Amino acid sequence: MTQTDDELIRRSQAGDPSAFEQLIFRYDRNVLAIAARFTQSPDDAKDIYQESLIRVYKGLAGFEQKSEFTTWLYRIVTNVCLTYKERKRRMNTVPLEEEGEEAGGSIPSGAAGSDAALHSEEIDRRIRSALQELSPKQRLVFTLRHYQEYKVKEIAVMMECAEGTVKKYLFEATQRMRDRLHDLYE
Repeated sequence: MTQTDDELIRRSQAGDPSAFEQLIFRYDRNVLAIAARFTQSPDDAKDIYQESLIRVYKGLAGFEQKSEFTTWLYRIVTNVCLTYKERKRRMNTVPLEEEGEEAGGSIPSGAAGSDAALHSEEIDRRIRSALQELSPKQRLVFTLRHYQEYKVKEIAVMMECAEGTVKKYLFEATQRMRDRLHDLYE
């Protein structure tokens, strides 16, 4: 019999580690997907994933179930994404030219096979690059809305801000993405 989130939370709060594992197992792919889309880096996504789960584990004892578990969980992930990016930017000492070369690289001729595959890789690279030019909050809202398919209201709850603020970030992010990628859809 599958237990509800509430049952697993109560068992976890009572000290049952297997209940916590079951609870996290239900949502760990979503947590990792949000982190991966936000950072565009598998290593950074794993760091965010780990930090988020540590915060969930530490905070679960105080979780009062006034909101859905998923809302609380994704709010934590959202906050970790934003603070992680800010911390990384402060610690980053690599010049932008070097960082861009590592992240983007170039596609070796003939390596991808067909022209369609090369074109698809180029589009994907351009989208990733455009996403990285957004502010952290714009990137997070754009990612949650377009890649994770959350509603504006849900994103507002996760980010602990007004729906109007989310709409503003989403509008600005969409405009910047359109400006950067306008030649792809002309």
